[in-house]
Amino acid sequence: MALDEEINQRRKEISTDSYGMSIGEMISLYKDKELNIRPEFQRFFRWSESQKSRFIESLLLGIPIPPIFVSQDDAGKWDVIDGLQRLSTVLQLTGDLKGEDGNAVAPLVLSRTRYLPSMDGKLWTSEPPGQQNELSESARLLIKRARLDLKIVLNSSDKSSKFELFDRLNTGGSAATDQEVRNCILIMLNKGFFDWISKLGKNPNFKACLPLTERQYKEQFDMELVVRFLTLRNITPDDLASLIDVGPFLTTKIVEMAEDAGFDRNREEEAFLKTFELLATSLGEDSFRKYDKAKNKITGPTLISGFEVMALGVGQNVLSNGFNAAPEVVREKHQKVWDTPAFINSTGSGIRASIRLPITIPLGRELFKP
Repeated sequence: MALDEEINQRRKEISTDSYGMSIGEMISLYKDKELNIRPEFQRFFRWSESQKSRFIESLLLGIPIPPIFVSQDDAGKWDVIDGLQRLSTVLQLTGDLKGEDGNAVAPLVLSRTRYLPSMDGKLWTSEPPGQQNELSESARLLIKRARLDLKIVLNSSDKSSKFELFDRLNTGGSAATDQEVRNCILIMLNKGFFDWISKLGKNPNFKACLPLTERQYKEQFDMELVVRFLTLRNITPDDLASLIDVGPFLTTKIVEMAEDAGFDRNREEEAFLKTFELLATSLGEDSFRKYDKAKNKITGPTLISGFEVMALGVGQNVLSNGFNAAPEVVREKHQKVWDTPAFINSTGSGIRASIRLPITIPLGRELFKP
């Protein structure tokens, strides 16, 4: 009966409604500020110009569109949970889309598609009006009259369930990374908390320890490492032992922190800043790279396993009385990590993070214990 009870309880926490609405009506809601598509999300969800044009092609040809999910707040306004790119593409086409700064985003210029090659270079309206590159009135009406299936998560739903739904809908097959989705959840939940972890990610010492690629920065991997530091620095042995899937665990824990009015940001920031100041001074870009004992040199790329031992080991101890912050000690312990059998055996190819973390985190804690 336990499973049935769990199913019944969780089903009660999500209250939904469903009905159809035209794109023209959705545009009106957006312009009246009754529909929020959160322009800051645009940095996390990325459609190419080609993808945008293919979506407009689908509307013109009457191809069915997946449902749009929105959550309803206490005032009856809607936040888009899933369908951001679809709605923002239409709003950009019509010239109504606003960016984070509140200014209008440049209108979308359509490109040729497989079935509508003549769509290349078309605009919603031209300047002056009536030019050849302007969509015809009939094409504009087809788009505005196209109907969307809306799934509405009502304001009676449990708040955490809304964020869980957002996470489920925007991970897996989505182009967004787990951290990009996580960022969106934090923006919806507590913008100030999101801004705080963003500030930590811009810290010069933190960046000096992480020679990340442009793609890694674009996909918010630096932010994920901040989240890993905050959520795993003080992880309990019980949580480590029960860890199954790291991604959902990180999301759950960082959301708990964002919601916790008693969360001590000052202490966590102090630990973060002292940790990366020490690592930047001692090892810099080599902080999480492998030490090759045979060659007596540091080689290879930055490794997440190295981060787990070094950053989390220092981080858990850096505020303790008697902690030794001498750079030569840090360098010596860094070399020791890569010659430790437990570490070597837990960080090979194909070993899941849920298996690795219960070894790397305690190793780092013990290594840097005063």
